[in-house]
Amino acid sequence: MKATSKDYLQIAQRSGGALRIAFLCGPDEAGASAAAAKLVSLLPAAGERVEFGGGDLRADPVRLGDEARSGSLFGSNRHILVRCSGDEAHDALANFTALIDGGEAGGACPVFVIATNATDKSRTAKLLAVRTDALVAMFYPPELRTVTAEVARMAAAAGVKLSGELAERIARAAGLDMRLCQSEMDKLALYLDASPLAPRLVDSAALDAIGARTEEDGFMPLVNAVLGGETAQLPAELRRLEELELNPVGVLLAIERRVAQLAQLTARIATGTRIGELLEAEQRARRVFWRDRADLERQLQRWDPPRLERLVTRLAALHRTLLANNQAARILLAQDLAEITRFAAGRR
Repeated sequence: MKATSKDYLQIAQRSGGALRIAFLCGPDEAGASAAAAKLVSLLPAAGERVEFGGGDLRADPVRLGDEARSGSLFGSNRHILVRCSGDEAHDALANFTALIDGGEAGGACPVFVIATNATDKSRTAKLLAVRTDALVAMFYPPELRTVTAEVARMAAAAGVKLSGELAERIARAAGLDMRLCQSEMDKLALYLDASPLAPRLVDSAALDAIGARTEEDGFMPLVNAVLGGETAQLPAELRRLEELELNPVGVLLAIERRVAQLAQLTARIATGTRIGELLEAEQRARRVFWRDRADLERQLQRWDPPRLERLVTRLAALHRTLLANNQAARILLAQDLAEITRFAAGRR
């Protein structure tokens, strides 16, 4: 089955529990991860989570099928989460579906795949889209108004009352990352002792108390320094990364989201259109925030489509490296960001 980011949940619910594999792809890794969490929540009993990386399954394609079936031997509930890039899990999923079709996967646990740098036209997506027990959905970086509306929904579910202005502030501070938005909402509800039965009103003071003091405490200054080729500013931003103990994967996700936004903008540049004219139109359409406009213009001058494509591949590889080397993640991230910044600085 094939779905979009808007209807995947309804399609999964209509499957009546027949869904055994979900392939969640596209440039919005945060959106795909949030979707995986929602799909897991639909399970009658999610049980234990078993996680695999794409490299694990590429090296041993039989392992997925074996692991999915092993849970039934002990009668315990479990599910498998795979994080991969592109078609790394293709052979493993092909082996697993062959076991299902051959009647050898009775009682096997469900498998959820988050595939960055893959699309719904990939080999893996084509393998699964024709199946009634599999779901393929592609996720694009959301627009500000979409995330703001989702923040409002999260607030209502948590018993938190907030204005549209504060909902937008949370969306911006989280870099349009649904997972970070949900985390902020959970903290707000705990701080205010709010619940659906005892709702509480949020004001700016409460948001300041649980969140970053200013936007400068977030990821974006470092993101803009790297993609804007600001080599003089980078050392200070890397020191701030260390001092504030910013999560390296979170920083990388923020960079990946901005790169995805740059890719969308470059695709909209028609022949003869100036970057300034494009951003003016995007700002009027509320797809670009006025405060981001100068940074986006500087970055669009440095990154054309071919360079962005190579950058996406490099960031995906770095993402896998950080997940596999947690203790050295900050050092590895700093090294790669320094190289990317120097490359951007030489492109005018």
